[in-house]
Amino acid sequence: MNKKTIRDVDLKGKRVLVRVDFNVPIKDGAVADDTRIVAAVPTLKAILAESPRALILMSHLGRPKGEPNPEFSLKPTVPVLAEKLGVDVAFAEDCVGPAAEKAAEALPEGGVLILENTRFHAEERKNDPDFSAQLAKLGDIYVDDAFGSAHRAHASTEGVTHDLPSVAGLLMEKEIEFLSNAIENPAKPFVAILGGAKISDKIGVIENLLGKADKILIGGGMANTFAAAQGIEMGESLVESESIETAKSLLGKAGGKLVLPIDATIADAFDAGANTRVIQIAEGVPAGWRVLDIGPDTMLAFNQALDGAMTVVWNGPMGVFEMEPFAQGTYAIAGAVAERTAAGATTIIGGGDSAAAIKQAGLSDKVSHVSTGGGASLEMLEGITLPGLAALDDR
Repeated sequence: MNKKTIRDVDLKGKRVLVRVDFNVPIKDGAVADDTRIVAAVPTLKAILAESPRALILMSHLGRPKGEPNPEFSLKPTVPVLAEKLGVDVAFAEDCVGPAAEKAAEALPEGGVLILENTRFHAEERKNDPDFSAQLAKLGDIYVDDAFGSAHRAHASTEGVTHDLPSVAGLLMEKEIEFLSNAIENPAKPFVAILGGAKISDKIGVIENLLGKADKILIGGGMANTFAAAQGIEMGESLVESESIETAKSLLGKAGGKLVLPIDATIADAFDAGANTRVIQIAEGVPAGWRVLDIGPDTMLAFNQALDGAMTVVWNGPMGVFEMEPFAQGTYAIAGAVAERTAAGATTIIGGGDSAAAIKQAGLSDKVSHVSTGGGASLEMLEGITLPGLAALDDR
């Protein structure tokens, strides 16, 4: 982590413009999961402790397609943040222009303001320099604490750094240090667990980790494509036919490092109430049936593969964990990773569905680090430089 952080700059009396990741689920007009808001609190409290003139927060939420849409307003995050910080939090009806500038000016000394969704303007995703300059006008110094958006070169993550001194927040620092240590300097043995639906999303990750990890356990829908690449009939299972040749190539390069499922829970419909049974993968999936979770033999084999691991990175569920009958494999992995943590291993959950799964399993506090950024953590595992991080001032 060779970037400046909030510890390296004087924030006293400054208007501190912070890019947070408040891209949280909203249900019935209220925040349904406050994980990302809670994750930002240590940085925000640390800034407030330095007596800034004002703390001004910006974020995106959802995909409003470059125009205002009340469904994607950040307003519901205001009471949640106010409660977590224990201070009043104001809200600006826009992130730039008169509404934002007036709301910022009206703040009391040390006041906190959340700006409206940056993606209500198409210029945000285009990284438009004029729009970036309008955002920058609201602050004297920029802090990026939105690891979940660091893989995007948008106006609020990269463009604004051209107009202001720019440093990392504590969450950004923590994310980068955990993930970069896991990739560049892992305690051995190092085991990666990859799941989720598509192999195409993780080709670069597998290729990068083959040179670094001792074993890579493959579950979820992506394992189906590896099975199909070995000539196994997969029935109605999700298989990326365009990635079969890639899967063959990866199997050839892996030198036995890839550990694939040996059995699976299959169902005769994509439904929680479907008929289910366990099959051995080598026997193939019958017509009309589909793989929706790893099976008990695979859970045992994966647990054994994790035995003794001192660094574990997990990205992607083992099955359709949102449906109770197909959550057992994902929960088994969550339990095994928690056990490795208790045994002294560094364990990192790579955001997105994996973070949701470990929370659902009630084990978020039993692992070393749960990342707030699915896409950003994947790109780091792939060895890609994150533009939001690269743009910050060097130490």
